[in-house]
Order: sequence, then structure tokens, then C-alpha cells
Amino acid sequence: EVQLQASGGGLVQPGGSLRLACTASGFAFEVYPMSWFRQAPGKEREFVAAIRWGTGRTYYADSVKDRFTISRSTAENTLYLQMNSPKPEDTAVYYCARGSELAYAPGPYKYWGQGTLVTVSS
Repeated sequence: EVQLQASGGGLVQPGGSLRLACTASGFAFEVYPMSWFRQAPGKEREFVAAIRWGTGRTYYADSVKDRFTISRSTAENTLYLQMNSPKPEDTAVYYCARGSELAYAPGPYKYWGQGTLVTVSS
């Protein structure tokens, strides 16, 4: 059974830092890409970042490029999202997701974590 468990959300000040984690189980990690999406109140779920587990190649939305870093630990079966210099507009529920292929829209992703709320505010 595929399981994704996201954690690490909370309140962070603009310009601060926060690291999200997503513990995964039930599938071969090196086969599938893993992604982070987010959904702000009243908005659609949007792509944030993705990583190909085997090669480590990363992909980012323009809105977070050079501020956020996606990474993974094969030994710990964990996906991370390091959020540096967050802005109030980064406030959202953040979800980790696994799909069969890399995609920038949420539709192709079959498995989702439960979401963790990030609030950026002073």
C-alpha cells in the first residue's frame, strides 16, 4: 500500500526558513518522480517542485525557483522541501504526491499525502 505522510508545516516569518518532509512507503522509490504541490484558500492546487528519485534531477515552478529546494533521502525514504525566504503569497497547504510520470498538473498524480499548512506572516 502506497502511503505518503507530510509534516513540518507551521508559522514562519517572511524571509525565514522552513523545511517540509514527506515520508513515503509501499513502492520502489527509485522508479517514480515525487512532487510538491500547494493549494492556497480559494485557489487551485498548483505545482511547486519535483524530483526524479533515481537521478536527483529537480524541477521548480518559477514562483519558487532560487528560494525553495526539493531533495530526497533514499536511506530514509523521505522527500524534503526546504523553503528559504518565504513570502506571504507562499501561504498554502502543501502536499507531496507520487505519480507514474512527471507532470506539472495535479491530475496525473494518484497518491497524495494529507497536506501540511504553511503560513507566512509576521
